[in-house]
Amino acid sequence: MSTPRRGVLERAIVASSRGQAQGQQITVVGAGVIGLTTAVVLQRDGHRVQVIAAARGERTTSAVAAALWHPFLANPPERVNAWSLRSLDELTRIANEHPEAGVDLLIAREAADDTRPPWWAPSAPDLAIEPGPHPLGAPYSLRFTAPRIEPSLHLPWLEAQLDCPVRTENVRSLAEVEGDCIVNCTGLGARALTGDGELIGVYGQVAIVEPGEIPPDVALGDERDESALVYVIPRRREIVIGGCFIPSPDDRPLTPDPELADAMLQRVRAAGLKPGRLLGSRAGLRPYRSTVRVEREGRVIHNYGHGGSGYTLAWGCAHEVSAMLRDGSASTHGHV
Repeated sequence: MSTPRRGVLERAIVASSRGQAQGQQITVVGAGVIGLTTAVVLQRDGHRVQVIAAARGERTTSAVAAALWHPFLANPPERVNAWSLRSLDELTRIANEHPEAGVDLLIAREAADDTRPPWWAPSAPDLAIEPGPHPLGAPYSLRFTAPRIEPSLHLPWLEAQLDCPVRTENVRSLAEVEGDCIVNCTGLGARALTGDGELIGVYGQVAIVEPGEIPPDVALGDERDESALVYVIPRRREIVIGGCFIPSPDDRPLTPDPELADAMLQRVRAAGLKPGRLLGSRAGLRPYRSTVRVEREGRVIHNYGHGGSGYTLAWGCAHEVSAMLRDGSASTHGHV
């Protein structure tokens, strides 16, 4: 079923608000969650926005994501916390107002060895540290409210907010893209477009199972050991089980590894959880760099390198891009 586009009244309200600001012609390159969210925010601000991308929907890395709000392996901490909190507010509003967008609020319980607050505590207002064994084997739980996003619903919903359909094409040079400003949301593709040697691909894989006996409203995670990540994330009709974080070359095959899927399920079963029948596995390459890049470079604003936190940071980063356009005072490093 296609996602309905906005109604006449909503369009009229948006059009009226746009009259208060002089919009620019913006081209967003990339149609994953970062690109689409950025486009939606800029359009709301009164800009004329066109998204162009080599892939969209199910063919993007965003479509493979487990997509639970949780700051994960992203830097720098201060900016990540600010972006995460802004995204948390937006996703909470969407969950309450737009059930068709595929966002639901869950209780998340993250495994912890002690009672020290995590580095991302400032972005989780209701974070509580609970004693007693965590279901995945830790002595403590970090408990907080977390939006969970279903990519198969959310990505089409974001597209449906846009006035102009996403244009599918390969971009080989940002300098050749039309527009008053170009927003580079190309994820791992940004390396070829910018020469950014810091950007690497990190392989991730998830198993999709029937709910079985897993509670539908609690997400579990254990990232204490990067080499043996575990997360169990309920969706509306299935459960996502992961995971892994493996630096990999760009040409690594994205055919899921059956042995890796089996190891994920074994870790979860060993903890006493009872997932249902395996429905399938999916894999992708996360675009990771030592710091998320949100900065201006001449006519281009870069917004990439979110690693495993794309859905967690998307709205916050989009609003920062919007602020750069509004005040024109973003850091500038040359011209593109």
